[in-house]
Amino acid sequence: MAPTVNVRIPRRAVAGYAAGSVGTGGFGTLPGLVLAYYLTDTLAVPALLATLVVIVPKVWDVLIDPAVGALSDREAGHRHTRTRLMALGAVTLPVGFIGMFAAPDGLSPVLAGLWVLVFFVLATTSFSLFQVPYIALPAELTGDYRERTRLMAWRIAVLALAILLVGAGGPAVRDAAGGGAGGYLVMGVVIAALLLGGMLGTVLGVSPRIFRVVSSPRPGFFQGFRRSHGDTPARFAEYRAGLAALRDHPAYRVLLTAFVLQALATGVMLAAAQYVATYTLADEAALTFLFAALVGPALLVMPLWTRYAGRVGKPAAFTAASVLFAVAALAMVGLVWAPGAWVYLPVALAGVGYAGMQLFPLAMLPDVITAAGRERGGAMSGLWTAGETTGLALGPAVVLLLLAVGGFRSSTADEVLTQPDAARLLIVVAFSLLPAVLVGASLLVLRAYRDPVSSRPSAKVSP
Repeated sequence: MAPTVNVRIPRRAVAGYAAGSVGTGGFGTLPGLVLAYYLTDTLAVPALLATLVVIVPKVWDVLIDPAVGALSDREAGHRHTRTRLMALGAVTLPVGFIGMFAAPDGLSPVLAGLWVLVFFVLATTSFSLFQVPYIALPAELTGDYRERTRLMAWRIAVLALAILLVGAGGPAVRDAAGGGAGGYLVMGVVIAALLLGGMLGTVLGVSPRIFRVVSSPRPGFFQGFRRSHGDTPARFAEYRAGLAALRDHPAYRVLLTAFVLQALATGVMLAAAQYVATYTLADEAALTFLFAALVGPALLVMPLWTRYAGRVGKPAAFTAASVLFAVAALAMVGLVWAPGAWVYLPVALAGVGYAGMQLFPLAMLPDVITAAGRERGGAMSGLWTAGETTGLALGPAVVLLLLAVGGFRSSTADEVLTQPDAARLLIVVAFSLLPAVLVGASLLVLRAYRDPVSSRPSAKVSP
């Protein structure tokens, strides 16, 4: 298939695409950051039950993402755009998101957990409708290697800002509203409005007219989407297409595997952060500062990472960012023996690495999709989203399982119980050692990556 004409993406399309990161970053961050703690320390849901509440919606997401990818590819084939599904996801997400933090008073821990589970599933479904086509867009907006990096750099800059605002601001809103169940409800309403605005910004910014002008495909390009699926049921066709791409394209397989491992590392660290603030630093509000220290540097270093990648290539820059994150995470093991404010320095260094870990996989994915064939974009992005979702979902689940093993004692918002030494130790391990090990494993995987654009071996840095 002939490549897309290399047209510089208009500023409106760049800004519109970047705005969607407010929704993706916010939804991807806040539940992973506070939902486990909300369940165990506000609704008194036991850790093992809370594990099911946080993981079942993500399993559902993994199951439906490929089907959403099929619907998105079909929309691209018929309407030459992917914005209809994105709009549906954007307008329905706030209902599920607010419901997650609106469990009525007086429910037993089990019923409260089921309440959160139902609304989390609804929110996850809406998010998938937006996220899957959103990831597929860059490969169709431009065929230019540098333009994709430009597009993704702006997206990741907005993503970092959104993650900072939602991750640090969400708990701050909760605390300012008095904490407890009421504080979580206020936080849910405020953040839901923010997510809605960002996602609608993409729907309007990357309109069908803009999409067609920017894409400028050869005649028959979009018909390839229809031919790739035919009359086969969308779900099964998309599973096969995604798995076939995983089997046939080593660069995609390596990149996805590394990205999932790093998503799991990030999910574990984020889920453990609130427990570190409360039970290691003895200050529940310290979560805001921990999160700001982790994500804040991304706003400053993103242009530097972009320039660095321009010199050494995206694969080598991705490796360097991952090494920095792993080393900084490992340094935080010292919290076991000396909890204190010194932890903000290695957290900030991890944040510098985290910025690159967010930027480069998403900047490399369109290159891999182009090499595989753009008619597979929905299938590959659907599988990518499913993998990311799995990693981020398993993060809180892993933390909750570690807490259960350590004998963690759940409670309501009215009390903070003294925790066993084993639970306190495992909280620190989840925040430091485990993320470092997972990112180290991703570095071993990345050694096999070959850039489909340059056809040169990626720079190898031994972890």
